Amino acid sequence: MSTGLQTASDLAGLFSLRGDIVVVTGASSGIGQAAAEAYAAAGATVVVLGRSEARVTDVVSAIAAAGGTAHGFVADVSVRGAMDEVLARVVDEVGRPTVVVANAGIAGGASYRADGRLADYADAEWDEVVATNLTGTFETVRAAARVLEQGGRILVTSSTAGMRTDPMVSYAYVATKAAILNFVRQTALELAPRGIRVNAVAPGPFKGTRIGDGKTEISPEFEAEWASTIPLGRMGTMPEIQGPMLFLVSPASAFVTGAILAVDGGAVALSHTAF
Repeated sequence: MSTGLQTASDLAGLFSLRGDIVVVTGASSGIGQAAAEAYAAAGATVVVLGRSEARVTDVVSAIAAAGGTAHGFVADVSVRGAMDEVLARVVDEVGRPTVVVANAGIAGGASYRADGRLADYADAEWDEVVATNLTGTFETVRAAARVLEQGGRILVTSSTAGMRTDPMVSYAYVATKAAILNFVRQTALELAPRGIRVNAVAPGPFKGTRIGDGKTEISPEFEAEWASTIPLGRMGTMPEIQGPMLFLVSPASAFVTGAILAVDGGAVALSHTAF
């Protein structure tokens, strides 16, 4: 009895996004940029969203130079109504999105390590992270639900910090990334009858992100600390997040919704960390 896949071309088609319009928030650097580049390479028209016009322009230019198709818009997901406005522009100027990736996120404030006293945690730091990571994700997914049609896909970037305690990141970060996971599950249940799939990717520590102090380079000492929490013994690299993020919005995951995919070198499998 045939499985339905007959040729290498059939298999490759499972990961094709040809004909899709994919919107990615926080796509001007780090994981969002890596995802946008992967989607463009898979044949999608990619819409790059970010808060920095200069960085958005750079990513759009890089995708075009590689032979892909991309458009860029400036958007701040923490601003109420901003995602409805930008998706309306996308519909008018590019076309109706078929995939929306809610990736934008920031970190702020201390964890319980070293300088991380809960009693000293600043209100402003908490509010800023919640506004971007949690409210911004809500705003993005709600706006997506308003424009996506049958067969649409939503992917949310959470974190392994939302699946376990994590001494390396802040209280606000772990709280928001954990909340996102149940939000994804509940949204998946509502949208499933409409044929819209909703999933989350939960990256572990990756080199090349701007989470933290906004720099993509980290010290060898900091990298070694992260590596000590990962069974594979190292941080991830940007190419290693592209495949999972492509899978979750491609035909290859057509029977997957409400799922959380950890991409973490085995970190969540640990029942403890070194700290």
